[in-house]
Amino acid sequence: MTTTQTAPFSLRSIAVPAFGPALLFSIGEGAILPVVALSARDLGASVAVAALVVTLIGLGSWFFNLPASLITLKFGERWAIVGAAAASAVALAAAALAPLVPEGLWLLAAAMVVVGMAASVFSLARQKYLTEAVPVILRARALSTLGGVNRIGIFIGPFIGAAVMQFAGITGAYWVGVVAMAAAAALSVTIPDLVAAPAADDGVPIRQATLRSVAVSHAGVFLSVGMGVLLLSALRASRQVVIPLWAEHLGMDATQASLIYGLSGAIDMLVFYPAGKLMDRKGRQWVAIPSTLIMGTAMLLIPLSTGFAGLLLAALLIGFGNGISSGLNMTLGADFSPDNGRGQFLGIWRFMADAGATGGPVLLSGMTAVASLGAGVAATGVIGFAAAAVFAVTIPRLKHRRNY
Repeated sequence: MTTTQTAPFSLRSIAVPAFGPALLFSIGEGAILPVVALSARDLGASVAVAALVVTLIGLGSWFFNLPASLITLKFGERWAIVGAAAASAVALAAAALAPLVPEGLWLLAAAMVVVGMAASVFSLARQKYLTEAVPVILRARALSTLGGVNRIGIFIGPFIGAAVMQFAGITGAYWVGVVAMAAAAALSVTIPDLVAAPAADDGVPIRQATLRSVAVSHAGVFLSVGMGVLLLSALRASRQVVIPLWAEHLGMDATQASLIYGLSGAIDMLVFYPAGKLMDRKGRQWVAIPSTLIMGTAMLLIPLSTGFAGLLLAALLIGFGNGISSGLNMTLGADFSPDNGRGQFLGIWRFMADAGATGGPVLLSGMTAVASLGAGVAATGVIGFAAAAVFAVTIPRLKHRRNY
């Protein structure tokens, strides 16, 4: 058997088509997230209903993860990404026009569900694409970069939206989202097609995987490492609620709370690539365990803070811990996903992660209602230590072949 010499793979070779659409999509999301509740209120919603409209984005994404895997398998990664971005652009255009129609609140709510569903397809398809396009030895760097790009887009999106709203009002944020999503769809057309590996012709037909067969055959993975991913997602989602709530508890104004949250997010964006490099060279445990321990410790420190400086230090520690875990969930999903049934596996994997992201704030809310906000924050910190314990036991020490 002869072998052909191929050039070494470089992330730069797919940087623009692989990461560009992700940046644009997350900018679109970031632009609208701060104004959805305000739009609902303007359309006559109560505070509770306005909060529910915002939640519909996450719920749409969570419940559509499994159908998203089937859509990606049917149309392929590139066209799934293009279609998801285009659908999100149409939904955001509808949201921008909601004030002009009689049942505007219902239109806004439906648009947010579609945005969540589109985000599910977009995220799963790009994760599957990078998993198959990038060599294993560069996988964590690629997926950490993807996670970092998402963070950057979510961070700068609100600033772009705010600038446009100065001239176009609150609907300007949605039009920023429309432009960003449409640009993501257009750029996604340039994503190179994956070259399928030739199947071994041994006369035995390959049985097509289904969601059920993948769930059964990989139940051990989902109930072990998958539980760590669920806990990590709960921890991440809770941190977004904890910082502003504790700032308010300490009597800070909105400007101080926003400054602390923004600085935490800035630290979050700075460390994603070194963390990915560490995971590729040393193994996933080198990031999974420290990141969850750091975030868990920071959560336990928050109830002990009594002023701006103390909360800022804890928030910066949370940002660092979350930043080094960038792409961790996606990397672990890629590592354990089978060649036959990868799309279905990643759909279930993302469903579990989103379940954790939904459940974390619910736990915080429940503990706060039963005991106090401090107790709720501390319970969230315990989740970090539980996640670290799960990862320490379940993640194998990956030893990649060094091809350089």
